[in-house]
Amino acid sequence: MSTGPFDGRSLVVHRLGRIGYAECHALQEALLEARQAGEVPDTLLLLEHDPVVTLGRSAKEANILAPREFLASHGIDVHETGRGGDVTYHGPGQLVAYPIFDLKPTLEDVRKYVRILAEIMIELAAGYGIGAGYVTDKTLLGVWVDTASPGRWPHPADATAESLHGAPIAKLGAIGVRLSRWVTMHGFALNISTNLAHFQYIIPCNIPDHGVTSLEALGAEDRDTPMSDPLAAKVLAAFLARFGGEGRLASPAETARLRQTYAAPKQYSELHPNEGRVGSASPSFNARK
Repeated sequence: MSTGPFDGRSLVVHRLGRIGYAECHALQEALLEARQAGEVPDTLLLLEHDPVVTLGRSAKEANILAPREFLASHGIDVHETGRGGDVTYHGPGQLVAYPIFDLKPTLEDVRKYVRILAEIMIELAAGYGIGAGYVTDKTLLGVWVDTASPGRWPHPADATAESLHGAPIAKLGAIGVRLSRWVTMHGFALNISTNLAHFQYIIPCNIPDHGVTSLEALGAEDRDTPMSDPLAAKVLAAFLARFGGEGRLASPAETARLRQTYAAPKQYSELHPNEGRVGSASPSFNARK
């Protein structure tokens, strides 16, 4: 048992595999309500999304560069969501972690919680020989690497935009969370072998001056696939080391029951009537240079 703010509690990790964004978002919302009601323990969802562009509460429509029809023709959905942040992309090859955690009464601090998520991604990257760092500025919030020295992070531990001026940094992991009565949803996305070409269709996180990278692009060797047993065990260990308590990986049968029990009663489009307002009718697109 690890010690931390969740001492005396249990964490159950469910691997959903590859799942559409709408289905997973509805599942998160149902689990958030169940966690608030005490029906489920702290729950961590690990998954890969089908290709999707998502818009956070601060999203600017101009940051989606490709028309909606073009994205659809390339198998990429567009969804609005209630998390913080701007526009980002999710797709196969990306480890997505959605904690459904009750932060009461020992971790009622959003900044600390976000920092813990960043530390977990940094630890996972280090396990594959990649040195990443956390940038605290709101304009660059997330986990980054210096592409000139991917094996180590040569900048301050709590780097700022000013301290990184001119550095060849690229984003490795994104964070976006939502809290309701101190119960969390959404979380982080770590690029392992993501199709980085899809990021050219957006301005990720409203950051036009820096690119996006992945463990694969950085030359990380012996990297695990997002839904593999070894990576799931590493994720669980990293969470327990920081949150405390006990934890386990759910069996496939348990995860199937969870999905069946908390399946969305309505279609996602009924729950989110404003979705789909982004983009024009033109199917053509010229990538940013």
